[in-house]
Amino acid sequence: MPNQDTQFTHFEPYPIKEGEEYMNEPQKDHFRNILNAWKQELMEEVDRTVNHLQEEATNFADPSDRASQEEEFSLELRTRDRERKLINKISKAMETIDEDDYGYCNACGVEIGVRRLEARPTATLCIDCKTLAEIKEKQLGI
Repeated sequence: MPNQDTQFTHFEPYPIKEGEEYMNEPQKDHFRNILNAWKQELMEEVDRTVNHLQEEATNFADPSDRASQEEEFSLELRTRDRERKLINKISKAMETIDEDDYGYCNACGVEIGVRRLEARPTATLCIDCKTLAEIKEKQLGI
């Protein structure tokens, strides 16, 4: 079951050519395809959950059976909520591709890098800024 920590990995890595301009049209198309496929996969998972909840909803007479089913449904809904948030991030990433801002760090403006974006297509920070942000989070206990 996909979640926010899993990545869409069913793609061929982009063949970077020496001297190639960063975030040219073929690279943007590559990431559009990754993001669209990932979003589609998550949307299919949402549909499966809705069907599962409708089909499996049973009014058990035994309180422990009912509690188990409610816990299972609750866990599934929490997972879907994380995926809903991820779908929003994917949509925002696709917007930044259209605005020619995709692939650049929101904090310092440097290139995030093709391989990092393939590992985390919704990344908005370069590795250095992300590392600094994580250190600050640890220090502040966030």
